[in-house]
Amino acid sequence: MPPIDFPAFLPRVLADATLPELPNHYRGKVRDNYDLADGRRIIIASDRLSAFDRILCAIPFKGEVLTQTARFWFEQTADICANHVLDYPDPNVLICRRLTILPVEIVVRGYLAGTTGTSILTLYKKGQRTMYGMTLPDGLRDNARLASPIITPTSKEFDGGHDEPLTPEEIVGRKLLTPDQWEELSAIALALFARGQTIAEERGLILADTKYEFGVTPDGAILLADEIHTPDSSRYWQKSSYEARFDAGERPDSFDKDVVRAWVAAQCDPYSGPIPEIPEDLIAGTAAAYVQAFEMITGRTFTPDLTGGTVLERIRARLAPLFTDTAA
Repeated sequence: MPPIDFPAFLPRVLADATLPELPNHYRGKVRDNYDLADGRRIIIASDRLSAFDRILCAIPFKGEVLTQTARFWFEQTADICANHVLDYPDPNVLICRRLTILPVEIVVRGYLAGTTGTSILTLYKKGQRTMYGMTLPDGLRDNARLASPIITPTSKEFDGGHDEPLTPEEIVGRKLLTPDQWEELSAIALALFARGQTIAEERGLILADTKYEFGVTPDGAILLADEIHTPDSSRYWQKSSYEARFDAGERPDSFDKDVVRAWVAAQCDPYSGPIPEIPEDLIAGTAAAYVQAFEMITGRTFTPDLTGGTVLERIRARLAPLFTDTAA
C-alpha cells in the first residue's frame, strides 16, 4: 500500500472506547476494560496518549500499534510463559482471561538508563550504589550496558499512588509474593527479556529495558498479562548508532515518541496548568513514530484497518456477538 498520509487520519482516532452494551466498564489511562460474566475480560486499546498523570491527546493508530506489537511478542514468547490472551476480534481489541494481578511490577534492565524516580540511572546519579537488593559498581556512565540484565521490581499501586522500589526480601517479607512465586517470576522475566533482546538485535534494535505484569488464575497458575515489549512499556534504541553516541556522551537514538510530552512541558506546568492545544504536526509525527516502531520491532508492514465509519463503529460491530453477555 502507499505510504500512510498521517495528517489525513487525525480525525480518525479512538479517544473514548465506551460501549454501553458491555458490562463492568473500567476506564484506564489508555485502555478500556469490560468484564464478562464467564470470566473473560475485553481490553480495548484506545489512541489516548497519557503523560503527567493526564490525557494529552489522541494519536492515530496508537491503540492498533500497541495491540498488534504485543500480539507479536505474545506469540514469540508463548513457549516461555503462557499469557492471558484468548482472541483478537479486532486490531485494537483482545479478549483475555481475567486474572488476579500480582502486586509487583517486574522491571528488567540491561542498561543504566531511565528518567523516573525509580530508575537505576536516577538513583545512581544521586550517589546510590545499592538498590533493589543489589550493588552496582562505581564508574558507570549514563546508558552503559550492565554486566548482565537485572530485575528492579517496584510495588504496583492500584489506587493511583506512586510505585516504590522493592528488594526481593521486602517482596517476600511483606507477603506481596510467596518465595516460590518470586523465584518463578524472576526466571520468567529474565527469559522473556533475553528473547526480546535477541529478536530486537535481529531488527537492528537494542531492547534496553522493559516492564512485565503478571497475574494468577484461580488455580494459582502464573500468566503474562497486560502488554509485552511495546514501545510504551519498553525502551528501544537504534543499535547502529549506540556505540558512537555512547562514546560521545550523548543519549542513544530512540523512537521519538516523547515530542508531545516535551512540547507540553515547555508550554505549561503539565501537572496542574491547562493543557494548550497540541499542534497537528506533532500528533501526526508521533503517529508516524509509533508505526515505525511497529515495523522495526516486528519486521512487518503496518496496514491499518480502515473499515467502518469510525474506529469505535468498527469495534462495536465486531464485538456485537458479546453484547448479550450479562454482568459478572
